[in-house]
Amino acid sequence: MTAKGSDVILDRMLALHPKVIDLVLDRVWRLLDVLDDPQDHLPPVVHIAGTNGKGSTLAMIRAGLEGAGHSVHAYTSPHLARFHERIRLAGELIAEPALAEVLDECLAANGDDPITYFEITTCAALLAFSRVPADYTLLEVGLGGRLDATNVITKPALTVITPVSIDHTQFLGDTIERIAGEKAGILKRGVPCVVGPQTEAALEVIEAQAARLGSPLLAHGQHWHVWEERGRLIYQDETGLLDLPLPALPGAHQVENAGAALAALRALRQGEPAAEAAMTDVRWPARMQRLRVGPLAERAGAAELWLDGGHNASAGEALGCYLGDLPKRPTHLICGMLNTKDVRGYLRPMAPHITALHAVSIPGEANTLSAAETTQAARDEGIPAQEAASVTAALDAIIVASPRARVLICGSLYLAGEILRENPQPD
Repeated sequence: MTAKGSDVILDRMLALHPKVIDLVLDRVWRLLDVLDDPQDHLPPVVHIAGTNGKGSTLAMIRAGLEGAGHSVHAYTSPHLARFHERIRLAGELIAEPALAEVLDECLAANGDDPITYFEITTCAALLAFSRVPADYTLLEVGLGGRLDATNVITKPALTVITPVSIDHTQFLGDTIERIAGEKAGILKRGVPCVVGPQTEAALEVIEAQAARLGSPLLAHGQHWHVWEERGRLIYQDETGLLDLPLPALPGAHQVENAGAALAALRALRQGEPAAEAAMTDVRWPARMQRLRVGPLAERAGAAELWLDGGHNASAGEALGCYLGDLPKRPTHLICGMLNTKDVRGYLRPMAPHITALHAVSIPGEANTLSAAETTQAARDEGIPAQEAASVTAALDAIIVASPRARVLICGSLYLAGEILRENPQPD
């Protein structure tokens, strides 16, 4: 079956989507029951929630486990270039025939009952995982935690909560406390939870839920510490100290994500080879990824070309810190965002480091923020800005004005996916 086979089935699944998204697990439980409960037949599960860093943390945990010789299933979302990226079976992206088979089986089992795209595809991933042997399963929450479709594992080996911040307020609530409560919904009775750096308000909510469930916490700043020292990553917990290379993913925020990954690996009783591999072997596209090949890289010439899919205020803060630490160079953004995001909150931390911004609409995305709106938001934050018809047009204009500029394409994972489809990068 060609790649179009799974695409056709995925399109049919979209037609089942309820008119209004209501976060409940009833539809998922119903379908899993028909499928003979694949979620109960998985290798030990590590379940990961959080607002920022959960994908990077998962990628480091996976690199560490695989570096120690284990086979690992992994479920992540959203995908960038193609759906297959969401499902890794024992370390390999799911093959087209296997994907089409489980999608078709889930579609037939669901019938015409309403179910969201994420819910039914999550069921398909769990079904695929249940049929292929592996040592571990890593599940990334899609939205929130308590009512997310991945929250059907009754006894995971470990849970992880990465930093919680304001995002998806229309679904999760408009305060840190409410959002943290949704993320803490993945905690399970008696199951340890690794907690990344949190605000005091978020940590109080997580600690309260853990106390109710008797879930041991391994919290940043209490049970483990991580920092950069002389170009190395230093991690310390009650087991001892690790002196490691900095993570292959760039940015100071990745040091904290690395700490959570190392805490998770320690909780899973993995040794120093796993810790080393988590730092050196990790790969995670569209997180300050340098684009070196493809049509855009060729057009860029002597300019530096980067891609990042971060899209909220916390991501903007991380990017601002990273850009501030780079060698001085004219720095231009090509930015496209969704209309559900806080564009000014995202751009504000980067403003001191930006020479100018070219705003684009995200191709083929109904919920894109218009280039005009992004332009105005940038100007409101003191960034010189103008609209561009496309990323290519923006890049050409930047190169004419500043041939050796640093160019960062950013603002949305959907925009990042569009770029990577046209400019695939080597692993």
